[in-house]
Amino acid sequence: MNENENAGAVGVQIVLPQHCNGYDRPRLFGGQIMSWIDIVGAVAARRFTGTNVTTVCADGLVFLSPAHLNDTVVQEARVTWSGNTSLEVRVDSFVESLDGNRKLINRAYLVYVALGEDEMPVKIRKFVPVTDEEKAEYAAAEERRMRRIAR
Repeated sequence: MNENENAGAVGVQIVLPQHCNGYDRPRLFGGQIMSWIDIVGAVAARRFTGTNVTTVCADGLVFLSPAHLNDTVVQEARVTWSGNTSLEVRVDSFVESLDGNRKLINRAYLVYVALGEDEMPVKIRKFVPVTDEEKAEYAAAEERRMRRIAR
């Protein structure tokens, strides 16, 4: 079993009228995609910890490009770092065309805390980066964590 097995999640949505603003070419509300990001991120965090989780913060939520009415939005979440009771999850959001090509429209880093039955923080396993990409993400997560602590 891979150390990082169950450290990810995928979500897929079709952008419907209720998800959009009122422009001539309706675009997905930022708050709607943020909600979807938090959900898929929480699923990845719950899978990794085996516990319920609560969102602590979202770092680096960057809107790169819009999604429009009837677009397919695919979100990929993966754990990038873990501490004693908290973990960071990266969520990439893409618009997927009907031919399967994807365009990155959003990237977000979220921090969750693992909760026990008493809704208090519980100790979790360590995320051990294996690939070069995981190692780079882990190092970047450490830097983000230090900036959050310094605030």
